[in-house]
Amino acid sequence: MAYLSKRSQQINPSSTLSITARAKKMRQEHIDVVSFAAGEPDFDTPDQIKQAAIDAIKSGFTKYTPSSGIFELKSAIQKKFRLDNNLNYDIDQIVVSNGAKHSLFNLMQALIAEGDEVIVPSPYWVSYVEMVKFCGGVPAIVKTNKSCSFKLDGDSLKKSITKKTKALILNSPSNPVGYTYARNELEDIAEVCIKNKLFVISDEIYEKLIYENGRHISIASINDDIYKRTFVVNGVSKAYSMTGWRIGYMAGDKTAVEAISKIQDHSTSNPCSISQKAALAALSLDSSVVDVMRKEFESRRDYMLVLLDEAGMEYIKPQGAFYVFCDISKTGLNSFDFSSRFLTEKHVASIPGSAFGDDGYVRFSFATSKEQIEKGIKRLREFLDLLI
Repeated sequence: MAYLSKRSQQINPSSTLSITARAKKMRQEHIDVVSFAAGEPDFDTPDQIKQAAIDAIKSGFTKYTPSSGIFELKSAIQKKFRLDNNLNYDIDQIVVSNGAKHSLFNLMQALIAEGDEVIVPSPYWVSYVEMVKFCGGVPAIVKTNKSCSFKLDGDSLKKSITKKTKALILNSPSNPVGYTYARNELEDIAEVCIKNKLFVISDEIYEKLIYENGRHISIASINDDIYKRTFVVNGVSKAYSMTGWRIGYMAGDKTAVEAISKIQDHSTSNPCSISQKAALAALSLDSSVVDVMRKEFESRRDYMLVLLDEAGMEYIKPQGAFYVFCDISKTGLNSFDFSSRFLTEKHVASIPGSAFGDDGYVRFSFATSKEQIEKGIKRLREFLDLLI
């Protein structure tokens, strides 16, 4: 290990991917596993998107493209921001990457310097902290709790700021909790960020998956001052069931976009040419295509919550995304032991809350069929009977 860089050794593996891999291995061994671990829609990619990729292949669109993405896709993203989010960006303020995760990684490489502090509200998506560390930055974890639905507020943000604080990571709708921020909540956060000259990294990958007629609001749309300090990250993976296609995008200050483009020049070159054409088709689809999936997720969410209530589990009701963050404190187990035993003994995969910064919870995904949800919660009740 001595030959490895210090940077690489301080990065922890993804618990999400490791649990998912273990569950897949059990399935290959013909074990009947129910997976509540999935971080991706179980729907197939819409046919119109597939056809666009096929057409790209047949027409020979298989060569290098500009590192930051093709003009047509950037134009579609520009239009999406304007119509969906009331955000106006020039083409040179947009960069396309190999998934939203890649967009976040490149942004942090361009933005975060050695020793810079980045505020990360907990619970958080597993990769935020590791990305900050990889840049030489310092994750400043701000604990939230269920009394405030695990949301960050302006006062908590203000108290966490030091002379070294450079940025805030904001995720709405959230993974793993599923909360969404209302306009007044975003206004409070924006006011603190503007006053303290903080940048905002706004991860909005789940924006199309909001329930009960809720509406997504990007913090960048609050006013001109926060717009100038915000980097909005999104992609096609969740809304269009295109996780494997690996297309994400980011919009923000032109100088940062130029830096990210240079990083991609020397690391990955362009995002897959075929996937870019597929993403262009996705962004051109009628909203009804996404609505079908969103309505099904909402129905599954409601079904899982009813069954969790019957099982006596406490949780925060998700407003968006496709996860339920469940309180396991009454079991006496830490989250890793709970998830490990649940998989081993009852063959149900879940993600330990420790991966998200809260060891008293586990994350259940409802990105699976109602039949699987019913089977998994039945096994949960059996498992809880053994523990409590």
